[in-house]
Amino acid sequence: MQTLSKERRYETLSYLPPLTDQQILKQIEYMLAQGFIPAVEFEKDPLPNDHHWTLWKLPLFSVNSPQEVLSEIRECKGQYSDSYIRVIGFDNIRQCQTMSFIVHKPGANRF
Repeated sequence: MQTLSKERRYETLSYLPPLTDQQILKQIEYMLAQGFIPAVEFEKDPLPNDHHWTLWKLPLFSVNSPQEVLSEIRECKGQYSDSYIRVIGFDNIRQCQTMSFIVHKPGANRF
């Protein structure tokens, strides 16, 4: 039995190793298939229960492919590599956020 190292946990999937680009694309594909509007957010040192992060540009209302969202994630990482970055899915019918997941943690290495 192994104990997890002590670190802050954020959002869905934050207990997993860093997601690969392919895994991120799958999550975004699901988000788009559900009709959710993706948006990229970042925060340098968020608290685990802090739900108000800084929005990277505007939500991606007219996005047509997961690659476009991945491109925005990469651009955000390039400018804010010292911040946590997450993708959220907004449901414009219910008028609420329906999903979110971390795509970048500062200092985390890809496997």
